[in-house]
Amino acid sequence: MISALPRRAFLLGAGALALTGCVSTRSAAVAPVAPEPVRPVTPLMYAAIPDEKFPIPEVDVSKVDERWWRAEVDYPTKEKVGTVIVDTPNRYLYHVRPEGRAMRYGVGVGRDGFSWAGRGHIAYKREWPRWNPPDEMVARQPELEPYSIANGGMGPGLHNPLGSRALYIHEGNRDTIYRVHGTAEDWSIGKAVSSGCIRLLNQDVIHLADNVRDGSAILVIPDPSGGQILVG
Repeated sequence: MISALPRRAFLLGAGALALTGCVSTRSAAVAPVAPEPVRPVTPLMYAAIPDEKFPIPEVDVSKVDERWWRAEVDYPTKEKVGTVIVDTPNRYLYHVRPEGRAMRYGVGVGRDGFSWAGRGHIAYKREWPRWNPPDEMVARQPELEPYSIANGGMGPGLHNPLGSRALYIHEGNRDTIYRVHGTAEDWSIGKAVSSGCIRLLNQDVIHLADNVRDGSAILVIPDPSGGQILVG
Protein backbone atom coordinates (compact mmCIF):
# COMPACT_ATOMS: atom_id res chain seq x y z
CA MET A 1 0.00 0.00 0.00
CA ILE A 2 2.81 2.35 0.90
CA SER A 3 4.47 1.69 -2.44
CA ALA A 4 1.19 2.38 -4.30
CA LEU A 5 0.84 5.91 -2.98
CA PRO A 6 3.78 7.34 -4.88
CA ARG A 7 2.49 5.67 -8.05
CA ARG A 8 -0.95 7.19 -7.51
CA ALA A 9 0.56 10.56 -6.82
CA PHE A 10 2.68 10.20 -9.91
CA LEU A 11 -0.36 9.38 -12.07
CA LEU A 12 -2.34 12.30 -10.66
CA GLY A 13 0.58 14.59 -11.21
CA ALA A 14 0.99 13.39 -14.77
CA GLY A 15 -2.71 14.05 -15.40
CA ALA A 16 -2.39 17.50 -13.99
CA LEU A 17 0.61 18.14 -16.21
CA ALA A 18 -1.29 16.84 -19.19
CA LEU A 19 -4.26 19.09 -18.42
CA THR A 20 -1.99 22.04 -17.89
CA GLY A 21 -0.31 21.29 -21.15
CA CYS A 22 -3.63 21.35 -23.04
CA VAL A 23 -4.60 24.75 -21.69
CA SER A 24 -1.28 26.41 -22.38
CA THR A 25 -0.86 25.18 -25.93
CA ARG A 26 -4.40 25.76 -27.19
CA SER A 27 -4.50 28.66 -29.68
CA ALA A 28 -7.17 31.29 -29.07
CA ALA A 29 -9.45 31.97 -32.07
CA VAL A 30 -8.62 35.36 -33.60
CA ALA A 31 -11.34 37.15 -35.58
CA PRO A 32 -10.10 38.39 -38.96
CA VAL A 33 -9.60 42.15 -39.07
CA ALA A 34 -11.19 43.81 -42.08
CA PRO A 35 -8.78 46.16 -43.84
CA GLU A 36 -9.67 49.83 -43.65
CA PRO A 37 -10.97 51.18 -46.95
CA VAL A 38 -8.30 52.99 -48.91
CA ARG A 39 -9.31 56.55 -49.68
CA PRO A 40 -8.46 57.57 -53.26
CA VAL A 41 -5.62 60.03 -53.67
CA THR A 42 -7.06 63.50 -54.20
CA PRO A 43 -5.93 64.93 -57.56
CA LEU A 44 -4.48 68.42 -57.54
CA MET A 45 -7.57 69.84 -59.26
CA TYR A 46 -9.63 68.93 -56.18
CA ALA A 47 -7.17 70.14 -53.55
CA ALA A 48 -8.17 72.80 -51.03
CA ILE A 49 -8.25 76.42 -52.20
CA PRO A 50 -7.25 78.40 -49.10
CA ASP A 51 -6.92 81.80 -50.78
CA GLU A 52 -10.57 82.10 -51.84
CA LYS A 53 -12.79 84.66 -50.05
CA PHE A 54 -14.20 81.68 -48.17
CA PRO A 55 -11.48 78.98 -48.06
CA ILE A 56 -12.65 75.89 -49.93
CA PRO A 57 -11.75 72.52 -48.42
CA GLU A 58 -10.36 69.56 -50.34
CA VAL A 59 -12.98 67.47 -52.12
CA ASP A 60 -13.65 64.13 -50.47
CA VAL A 61 -13.17 62.18 -53.68
CA SER A 62 -14.24 58.96 -51.97
CA LYS A 63 -17.78 60.38 -52.25
CA VAL A 64 -17.48 61.27 -55.95
CA ASP A 65 -17.22 58.43 -58.45
CA GLU A 66 -14.24 58.97 -60.75
CA ARG A 67 -16.50 59.11 -63.81
CA TRP A 68 -17.78 62.47 -62.50
CA TRP A 69 -14.31 63.99 -62.18
CA ARG A 70 -13.39 66.85 -64.48
CA ALA A 71 -11.76 65.66 -67.70
CA GLU A 72 -11.06 66.83 -71.24
CA VAL A 73 -12.73 64.40 -73.65
CA ASP A 74 -13.56 63.85 -77.30
CA TYR A 75 -16.91 65.47 -77.98
CA PRO A 76 -17.87 65.89 -81.65
CA THR A 77 -20.71 68.42 -81.95
CA LYS A 78 -22.14 70.94 -84.36
CA GLU A 79 -22.33 73.51 -81.55
CA LYS A 80 -19.73 76.25 -81.85
CA VAL A 81 -16.67 76.49 -79.66
CA GLY A 82 -17.45 78.09 -76.29
CA THR A 83 -20.98 76.68 -76.02
CA VAL A 84 -22.01 75.13 -72.72
CA ILE A 85 -24.08 71.96 -73.10
CA VAL A 86 -25.91 70.46 -70.13
CA ASP A 87 -26.59 66.77 -70.74
CA THR A 88 -29.21 66.38 -68.02
CA PRO A 89 -30.01 62.66 -68.54
CA ASN A 90 -26.35 61.64 -68.26
CA ARG A 91 -25.40 64.13 -65.51
CA TYR A 92 -22.67 65.92 -67.46
CA LEU A 93 -21.90 69.48 -68.47
CA TYR A 94 -19.66 70.07 -71.50
CA HIS A 95 -17.80 73.23 -72.40
CA VAL A 96 -17.04 72.90 -76.11
CA ARG A 97 -13.40 73.31 -77.17
CA PRO A 98 -11.75 73.34 -80.62
CA GLU A 99 -11.02 70.24 -82.69
CA GLY A 100 -13.88 68.09 -81.42
CA ARG A 101 -12.90 68.32 -77.77
CA ALA A 102 -14.70 69.50 -74.66
CA MET A 103 -14.09 69.93 -70.97
CA ARG A 104 -16.52 67.64 -69.17
CA TYR A 105 -17.80 68.07 -65.62
CA GLY A 106 -19.97 65.79 -63.52
CA VAL A 107 -23.09 67.54 -62.25
CA GLY A 108 -26.00 67.07 -59.89
CA VAL A 109 -29.49 67.85 -61.18
CA GLY A 110 -32.89 68.53 -59.64
CA ARG A 111 -35.11 65.69 -58.55
CA ASP A 112 -38.56 67.17 -58.98
CA GLY A 113 -38.24 68.69 -62.43
CA PHE A 114 -37.67 72.08 -63.96
CA SER A 115 -39.61 73.20 -66.98
CA TRP A 116 -36.91 75.26 -68.69
CA ALA A 117 -34.83 73.48 -71.31
CA GLY A 118 -33.53 74.51 -74.70
CA ARG A 119 -31.27 77.36 -75.74
CA GLY A 120 -30.23 80.47 -73.91
CA HIS A 121 -27.09 82.37 -72.99
CA ILE A 122 -24.98 83.03 -69.93
CA ALA A 123 -25.86 86.63 -69.21
CA TYR A 124 -23.28 87.10 -66.43
CA LYS A 125 -21.35 85.35 -63.66
CA ARG A 126 -20.92 86.09 -59.96
CA GLU A 127 -18.27 85.13 -57.44
CA TRP A 128 -19.66 84.04 -54.09
CA PRO A 129 -23.20 85.15 -54.96
CA ARG A 130 -26.12 85.79 -52.67
CA TRP A 131 -28.93 83.25 -52.88
CA ASN A 132 -32.50 84.42 -53.42
CA PRO A 133 -34.88 81.46 -53.45
CA PRO A 134 -37.79 82.13 -55.83
CA ASP A 135 -41.17 82.93 -54.30
CA GLU A 136 -42.49 79.58 -55.53
CA MET A 137 -39.80 77.77 -53.54
CA VAL A 138 -40.49 79.83 -50.43
CA ALA A 139 -44.20 78.96 -50.76
CA ARG A 140 -43.27 75.25 -50.77
CA GLN A 141 -40.72 75.64 -47.99
CA PRO A 142 -41.81 78.41 -45.58
CA GLU A 143 -38.63 77.94 -43.53
CA LEU A 144 -36.83 79.75 -46.38
CA GLU A 145 -38.77 82.97 -45.75
CA PRO A 146 -35.77 84.65 -44.00
CA TYR A 147 -33.84 84.26 -47.28
CA SER A 148 -36.59 85.46 -49.61
CA ILE A 149 -35.99 88.17 -52.18
CA ALA A 150 -37.91 90.60 -49.99
CA ASN A 151 -35.57 89.88 -47.10
CA GLY A 152 -32.39 90.25 -49.13
CA GLY A 153 -31.51 86.60 -49.65
CA MET A 154 -28.76 84.54 -48.05
CA GLY A 155 -25.26 85.96 -47.83
CA PRO A 156 -22.33 84.26 -49.57
CA GLY A 157 -20.35 81.43 -48.02
CA LEU A 158 -19.72 77.71 -48.11
CA HIS A 159 -23.23 76.97 -46.85
CA ASN A 160 -24.89 79.15 -49.47
CA PRO A 161 -26.63 76.81 -51.98
CA LEU A 162 -25.00 78.62 -54.93
CA GLY A 163 -21.50 77.92 -53.66
CA SER A 164 -18.42 79.72 -54.92
CA ARG A 165 -19.67 80.79 -58.37
CA ALA A 166 -22.94 81.10 -60.24
CA LEU A 167 -23.65 81.47 -63.96
CA TYR A 168 -26.98 83.18 -64.67
CA ILE A 169 -28.94 81.89 -67.63
CA HIS A 170 -31.16 84.15 -69.72
CA GLU A 171 -33.39 83.42 -72.67
CA GLY A 172 -33.43 86.61 -74.71
CA ASN A 173 -33.87 89.38 -72.14
CA ARG A 174 -35.67 87.11 -69.66
CA ASP A 175 -34.01 85.60 -66.60
CA THR A 176 -34.90 81.92 -66.63
CA ILE A 177 -34.17 81.72 -62.85
CA TYR A 178 -31.92 78.85 -63.93
CA ARG A 179 -28.37 78.71 -62.60
CA VAL A 180 -25.21 76.71 -63.02
CA HIS A 181 -23.51 76.93 -59.64
CA GLY A 182 -21.15 75.41 -57.12
CA THR A 183 -21.85 73.16 -54.18
CA ALA A 184 -20.04 71.83 -51.13
CA GLU A 185 -22.22 68.71 -51.18
CA ASP A 186 -19.76 66.52 -53.06
CA TRP A 187 -21.94 63.43 -52.54
CA SER A 188 -24.68 64.97 -54.74
CA ILE A 189 -22.64 64.98 -57.97
CA GLY A 190 -24.05 62.51 -60.49
CA LYS A 191 -27.38 62.37 -58.66
CA ALA A 192 -30.83 63.84 -59.02
CA VAL A 193 -31.12 65.83 -55.80
CA SER A 194 -34.00 67.69 -54.15
CA SER A 195 -34.07 71.36 -55.13
CA GLY A 196 -31.39 72.95 -57.23
CA CYS A 197 -30.28 73.93 -60.70
CA ILE A 198 -27.18 72.36 -62.22
CA ARG A 199 -24.56 72.00 -59.49
CA LEU A 200 -20.84 71.34 -59.82
CA LEU A 201 -18.13 70.85 -57.24
CA ASN A 202 -16.87 74.26 -56.09
CA GLN A 203 -13.46 73.57 -57.66
CA ASP A 204 -15.15 72.68 -60.95
CA VAL A 205 -17.47 75.66 -61.12
CA ILE A 206 -14.51 78.00 -60.51
CA HIS A 207 -12.68 76.33 -63.41
CA LEU A 208 -15.79 76.62 -65.61
CA ALA A 209 -16.44 80.26 -64.71
CA ASP A 210 -12.81 81.15 -65.44
CA ASN A 211 -13.16 79.75 -68.96
CA VAL A 212 -16.70 80.71 -70.00
CA ARG A 213 -17.32 84.20 -71.38
CA ASP A 214 -20.38 86.29 -70.63
CA GLY A 215 -22.81 85.94 -73.52
CA SER A 216 -21.80 82.33 -74.29
CA ALA A 217 -24.52 80.10 -75.67
CA ILE A 218 -25.95 77.35 -73.49
CA LEU A 219 -27.97 74.33 -74.57
CA VAL A 220 -29.86 72.31 -71.96
CA ILE A 221 -30.90 68.82 -73.02
CA PRO A 222 -34.05 67.77 -71.12
CA ASP A 223 -34.35 64.43 -69.37
CA PRO A 224 -37.03 62.40 -71.18
CA SER A 225 -37.50 60.27 -68.08
CA GLY A 226 -38.88 63.28 -66.24
CA GLY A 227 -35.98 63.66 -63.79
CA GLN A 228 -35.41 67.22 -64.90
CA ILE A 229 -33.94 70.26 -63.22
CA LEU A 230 -35.49 72.33 -60.46
CA VAL A 231 -35.21 76.06 -59.97
CA GLY A 232 -32.45 76.69 -57.43
